[in-house]
Amino acid sequence: MTWDFLVEALPSMTQATLATIWISAVAVAIGFVVGVPLAVACDGAPGWGRRAALAYVSFFRGVPLLIQLLLAYYALPFIGIDLPPLVAAIGTLGLCCAAYMAEIIRGGFALVPKGGLEAARLLGLTPRQTLLRIRLPISAQAMRPALISEAILIVKASSLISVVGILELTRSAQALASSTFEPLPAYALCGAIYLVINLALTLLARGRVEGRAV
Repeated sequence: MTWDFLVEALPSMTQATLATIWISAVAVAIGFVVGVPLAVACDGAPGWGRRAALAYVSFFRGVPLLIQLLLAYYALPFIGIDLPPLVAAIGTLGLCCAAYMAEIIRGGFALVPKGGLEAARLLGLTPRQTLLRIRLPISAQAMRPALISEAILIVKASSLISVVGILELTRSAQALASSTFEPLPAYALCGAIYLVINLALTLLARGRVEGRAV
């Protein structure tokens, strides 16, 4: 990988890296916000609510993300929903992430002592208050490593959104390889950037866990 190649590649790859980080962060945020009520519904919603939540999780975990992206971008216009590429990409990533987040959060909820939930009931807390004050805070530390792992998976999965025309890291590397006729250094640089992002997330998770343990 020559110096000239790096000089040519740096501006576009930097911009694409920022786009990848931003898209992944928004998708993870959507995943968590949607995943919490999904987890609650899967655990204790009555009748159709629980079945609908479980069906949602089964669909988004069972269908490949690439197919979900293609459906969101190409199939929805047939029913009158024409989404911009960026909205389709982030929305699909976020909704897919929510299915996995729901299972992580359900696992965290299982660690909440029943005594704490009983105390909340005796104190007259509403289900929403119990969720925000008891269940999520108590399970948060146990869930953190799994949540960071899911964030890493989303960063890697974001490479698939290039199929709907989003100029993220992988698509930028493809364009760079085509313009420079040097595919090996282009994809090597792309892989190195993904590695740095995910190592940073891993170190962040490890640092927070060790900080809590001290």
